[in-house]
Amino acid sequence: MSAKNAMEPDCEPDWMSRLPGPLLRVPLWDLAIPGSHDSMSFCLDLSSPMVRSEPLGLRLLDCFLPCCMRPCVRRWSTTQVLHNLTTRTVRSAKARCLVFAEVCAEQPVRFRDSLLGPEDRQETSRGRHAVFCSRVYTLISVKEALEELCVWMDAHPKEVLILFCSHFEQMTEEDHQDLVQFIITLFGPKLCPPQEQPSLNSCWLQGQQLIVSYDDDQMVDEHPQLWTKIPYWYANSPDPKTVIQYLDNKLSMGRPETFFASGLNLTEDIPFVLQHPQLNLRRLTMKGLPSLLRWTNQQRPGPQRGGVTSCALILLVSVSSAQS
Repeated sequence: MSAKNAMEPDCEPDWMSRLPGPLLRVPLWDLAIPGSHDSMSFCLDLSSPMVRSEPLGLRLLDCFLPCCMRPCVRRWSTTQVLHNLTTRTVRSAKARCLVFAEVCAEQPVRFRDSLLGPEDRQETSRGRHAVFCSRVYTLISVKEALEELCVWMDAHPKEVLILFCSHFEQMTEEDHQDLVQFIITLFGPKLCPPQEQPSLNSCWLQGQQLIVSYDDDQMVDEHPQLWTKIPYWYANSPDPKTVIQYLDNKLSMGRPETFFASGLNLTEDIPFVLQHPQLNLRRLTMKGLPSLLRWTNQQRPGPQRGGVTSCALILLVSVSSAQS
């Protein structure tokens, strides 16, 4: 697979149903499932406050130099970009379904890493709205995105998605309960609860399409529909060689027996951004993508230690069709 093809995948919204027969019966965690880092960051609200868990130095720079920092945040925090997307489009309720359909159909990702938090300005008489986070908050709320996801699933009944909910910036227990109950009510029988060895065939047989991994032990204990936290192997480096070395070291110690994610996303810090003013996340990713794809193509499923061990969830596309 070339870097260009990885960044601009074929539009195939039903690729899971086209897999060879033997792959329909293996556990889902033995499939290499493409994923997306920081879901819904195609619609960042650059007028929202910066997430409080960000480093103090970054928040101070944002406070005193917003005219410089906000464009920088956009360049380095947007992990999905849609063509011809405007703030007006995202705020339009009529257009949201089309926006989310494009995200699902044109990007064949089936693992979505979602950082969540309640944004104060989203508070209404019905309570605070949970939104997605990627240094700043998103224009689309979590509930709006999930509603559109449910609509999309109805049109694509053989696609199985994995939603990893984590971070939970300043979310209270009430916020958690509200969100989890919303998920359970909305998706109902589409939810795939924790089980010994889920496969595509077993999910199809029971009409299950969504696995929800929730990084909060109390919520998982109280709700049998939720899966525990999916381990996310993340090198936190802008250097693809460092990322590959980190993942190889993790694999050499043996892979988990269930789902886990190998993060191929390259990550910058403040010194790196200041030293590379002409770079953005897309350019950084494109530069390192060939070596990351070579590493991906070398992986194989199985419990063995070492180089024959495969990743269950591989983040192939950090940026899709991103602007230069």
